[in-house]
Amino acid sequence: MSITADEIAAQPALWRRAAAMADDLSGVLPAAGERTCIVGCGTSLFMARAVAALREAAGLGEVDAFAASELPEGRRYDVVVAISRSGTTTEVARALGRVQAGRTVAITAVPGTPVPEAADHVVDLGFADEESVVQTRFATTVLALLRAQVEPAAVAAAADDAERALQAPLPVDVAVHGEQLTFLGRGWSCGLAEEAGLKLREAAQAWTEAYPVFEYRHGPISIAAPGRVVWALTALDAPIVAQIEATGATLVRPDLDPMASLVLAQRTAVALAEARGLNPDLPRNLTRSVVLTDEELEVLN
Repeated sequence: MSITADEIAAQPALWRRAAAMADDLSGVLPAAGERTCIVGCGTSLFMARAVAALREAAGLGEVDAFAASELPEGRRYDVVVAISRSGTTTEVARALGRVQAGRTVAITAVPGTPVPEAADHVVDLGFADEESVVQTRFATTVLALLRAQVEPAAVAAAADDAERALQAPLPVDVAVHGEQLTFLGRGWSCGLAEEAGLKLREAAQAWTEAYPVFEYRHGPISIAAPGRVVWALTALDAPIVAQIEATGATLVRPDLDPMASLVLAQRTAVALAEARGLNPDLPRNLTRSVVLTDEELEVLN
């Protein structure tokens, strides 16, 4: 079994542990009504987008989510949350040093690194750190922590669903349906759809795409075909189900919380990687963290 597979399997327990921390972090994590910004890179960015949508849908105030390198100049926030597993991501540390905020919070697995050192407060999720280059459990544990502020009971239910997702058969035969996969979300699950697509690209070099459900028919459905997969991490209405099925594509609609559906997609990524003779722990061209050179940082600035 790969390291990534082991780390995927650890998620339900880690989500419950993170959710139990949420009350103790009041005053550090964003409170209701605080104007908030969440920044990250890659997987962390997709978690930021999911949390932003969750908080706004719950009426907890305005929340922006940006790639750390694209944080606009001049905006002021009550609180800025930076997500970085390694704590060494240059763009995230740079963003914390430039943003105008009442307080800044770093969520990381490695305290004492540049990102947490640049923040006013640090949330240490070292218990969810990973050996694999591919992020799975750290990112979803961050999401569990921040989701627990919004809907704590939902995190417990998601963890229960994730245990089911770890035991369930994969919903696609990767030997048959590995050519192309499109993930669909709505609201906060759009970020999870993007993350599911990223996992398949990273681990298995798969052709994947991700869209909001109601954007899917504005062009992307044109690539749906037999042998390809459309995977919904949200409920679909009858007309779009009929349109997708008419393309001949395999439609996957797990009866799971979106976080647990992501777990199923993570498992699919590992299975597809192994079917292609790839190492899901060490995707090509990737490293655990992106640290910019002085020349690259000068360009960014």
